[in-house]
Amino acid sequence: MSHPPIILWYRNDLRVHDSEPLYRALTTAAPILPVYCFDPRHFGTTAYGFPKTGSFRAQFLLESIANLRQSWQHLGSNLIVRIGKPEVILPQIARQVNASAIYFHREVTAEEVAVEKALQRAIAPLNLQLHSFWGHTLYPPSALPYPISEIPAVFTHFRKQVEKKSTVSPPFPSPNYVPPLPDIPIGSLPQLEDFNLTPPLPDSRVALAFHGGETAGIARLQTYFWQQDKLQSYKQTRNGMLGADYSSKFSPWLALGCLSPRYIYQQVREYEAQRVKNDSTYWLVFELLWRDYFRLICAKHGNAIFRQSGLQGVNIPWKEDWQQFALWQQGKTGFPLVDANMRELAATGFMSNRGRQNVASFLTKNLGINWQMGAEWFESLLIDYDVCSNWGNWNYTAGVGNDARGFRFFNIIKQSKDYDPQGEYVKHWLPELAQIPAAKVREPWKLLPEEQQRFGVKIGVDYPPPIVDLFASAKANERVYKTAIDRHR
Repeated sequence: MSHPPIILWYRNDLRVHDSEPLYRALTTAAPILPVYCFDPRHFGTTAYGFPKTGSFRAQFLLESIANLRQSWQHLGSNLIVRIGKPEVILPQIARQVNASAIYFHREVTAEEVAVEKALQRAIAPLNLQLHSFWGHTLYPPSALPYPISEIPAVFTHFRKQVEKKSTVSPPFPSPNYVPPLPDIPIGSLPQLEDFNLTPPLPDSRVALAFHGGETAGIARLQTYFWQQDKLQSYKQTRNGMLGADYSSKFSPWLALGCLSPRYIYQQVREYEAQRVKNDSTYWLVFELLWRDYFRLICAKHGNAIFRQSGLQGVNIPWKEDWQQFALWQQGKTGFPLVDANMRELAATGFMSNRGRQNVASFLTKNLGINWQMGAEWFESLLIDYDVCSNWGNWNYTAGVGNDARGFRFFNIIKQSKDYDPQGEYVKHWLPELAQIPAAKVREPWKLLPEEQQRFGVKIGVDYPPPIVDLFASAKANERVYKTAIDRHR
């Protein structure tokens, strides 16, 4: 007697390697129906009116789904694709094939959890089981030295205890073959136009052309670790901003689950055994631990991470100055490091970690603008948007996160000098400043009229003057911040 089928519901876990839902489903000997639903709610608008999933993110997602389908075809099966709400689509499929269960990786944030609850309600009349698994971090909650409710409020405390007391399990094995699908339409892949999005224009200045999918993610790891041998110097180069290999750039594939963090961890350990074990190999795992931490913090605190007062509950009177915010979005603040990073984001859907820290600091500490607006803009554009990491980092930068260090102001000028000493990154994305010497390109507003003529740039015409005084604005916003903190206490 044949077993009733199991539906494998894909979400942000677009891979066949290290997939516990797939592994567990295969042990039942039941037919498996892998399903991905393009949820229309993901293509609406944010609270501030930005496209929730912009063109860059949507294109990377479509590429990842196309690759996932290819992976399933190589296994002898196929991926079922639908457009619609999972809580509607999945029960329909379940009835159609008389499924016995739905297996999936669970999420921790509000919108995703709401879908899980809606699905639970929808299948209540059916003889159907929901089985959820934890699969987005190095360490599942069961491997931690404390329950989620006791996750430390400071990352360093979390990291030290986990490193001392927890171990990373090996990835779940990938199957070589999966039985073919029963007779059911697989559905066609949508196009960007189906979501009222236009394909992003290619930009010749991009350092690494990201392509979605498990295959591309694994290829990137192979290149960065084994072919280019860049892992051995990761810690020294990770704060770079220009080029393809200053950092691993695994984040887009991690965000959609095309790469498993445990697979990366396993590859790091193999690299250490075969090549070298040093601070850099440790530091890449250290960064993966930050991802774990933000997801666990979201699991602990729920919706607090999305509130304006943040995890600390501090009511800071943030501004919503749309004119200044638009200049920030467009890279027209008059501060080259901020503008270069924002223009890279607009042109590619990506920005370095160092860049993100600087532009977020500028928005909150210099402009005093509501950090939620910045978080939503990142959500719309970033191809590596991860709800927990994005909102956790914005909490942190705005000074309202549980691991915040008070009013952390990034001195944009010093940051430029430290991380772009020759001005190569700034000039790459701001061609109007290309002729200015490195020593002067950080503060172009100080150029004398004759220097502007010599370097082919007219401040106020070709490039804007600063929209705020860097240090005066920081001091003013620090006073506002400290007043709010004092009241909160």
